[in-house]
Amino acid sequence: MTHVFHRHSRTTPPRAARGEGAYIIDTDGKRYLDGSGGAAVSCLGHSDPEVIAAITEQVSTLAFAHTGFFTTEPAERLADRLIAHAPEGIEKVYFVSGGSEAVETALKMARQYFVETGEVTRTRFIARRQSYHGNTLGALATGGNAWRRAPFAPLMAESFHIAPCYEYRGIESNESLEDYGLRVANELEAELLRLGPETVIGFVAEPVVGATMGAVPAVPGYFKRIREICDRYGILLILDEVMCGMGRTGTLFACEQDGISPDIVTIAKGLGAGYQPIGATLCSGKIHDAFANGSGFFQHGHTYIGHATACAAADVVVSKLTEGGLTARAAEMGDKLDAALRASFGDHPHIGDIRGRGMFRGLEIVADRETKTPFEPERAINKKIKAAAFEAGLICYPMGGTIDGRLGDHVLLAPPFILEDAQIGELVDKLSMAFAQVIG
Repeated sequence: MTHVFHRHSRTTPPRAARGEGAYIIDTDGKRYLDGSGGAAVSCLGHSDPEVIAAITEQVSTLAFAHTGFFTTEPAERLADRLIAHAPEGIEKVYFVSGGSEAVETALKMARQYFVETGEVTRTRFIARRQSYHGNTLGALATGGNAWRRAPFAPLMAESFHIAPCYEYRGIESNESLEDYGLRVANELEAELLRLGPETVIGFVAEPVVGATMGAVPAVPGYFKRIREICDRYGILLILDEVMCGMGRTGTLFACEQDGISPDIVTIAKGLGAGYQPIGATLCSGKIHDAFANGSGFFQHGHTYIGHATACAAADVVVSKLTEGGLTARAAEMGDKLDAALRASFGDHPHIGDIRGRGMFRGLEIVADRETKTPFEPERAINKKIKAAAFEAGLICYPMGGTIDGRLGDHVLLAPPFILEDAQIGELVDKLSMAFAQVIG
């Protein structure tokens, strides 16, 4: 009997015993290729000696010091490293312990920014349908993941959503990619005018949508138009890169590929690569100046923010992603993964779309390729694919509700950047076995 409250109370998962590169090994000795990095976390794999050494050294010196009293050398060093590689205008880093915390922090930071500048009527956020920004109540309310939101809706603040940039299902036959991008981006302006721009704090979006839709990037020009609209109406652009950032899409920050800079950007997952819980909310100098020239105090905080050991681990991770060349490797290996997926699934009768960037790839599952008709949710295709892949020794990230929170299935892949060519073959072969077992 277990006393752990597991995610699902009717099953007991196998016990993970150790990690070895791109594999997790359970107590029975079975090896699982980590094709999703857990949840797009383990970008360096599970046994990086340099990160482990940094953690050991920091714990032996100073494991923790509360940020109400101290800063630490690892936090200062990591902040310097992140800002050196951050989008233009981003100047400050607020460390937290994970992705939901990072988004919650961003929302509160954005609201207090307008309090500090005297625009107290700004109280609303706009996001996109079929987005996911975390499981704390503020982040959950902001996101557009209908399935995750439903049980907790009575507890959440009112939220406002526009269409996602979802080329596979959204583009019309007579539209170019650019025209489609402008059309859906202009929904932000229409929603601002409907609500009253003076009531809106900011727009929140994932540059590449992760868990809810399966590695969906924006089309060219979409985010440049979004940036223009935000600037025109004085609202903040908040980019959630918790899942798609930190090299996952082939650049350290995913928004680099869209040619824009946000006002606030959140990171986590790949920041610590799973070796320690950590996330961060980065903001522009303009936002920080409003605090510095106003109350001077950000009315927010958690006990473990800026944790010295977590920062020491993440500093090594980011150094390996940048100077160590692993972000560039994610781009290179991502192209190989994409080619392998297209070779195996490009003509599959039940794969409608293969998409993504870098080591962040998604396959949308359909009942009929020609009509793009999804399987009925009652068939639980995504759950069966997950179970079959796991039995075959592959960890992947299938989800349902891809289209509207109820309909649609996809598989998300986010393997470690250290993956070798042979392991790409292993991943695709095992995923093919799972598909053959579940839907032929």
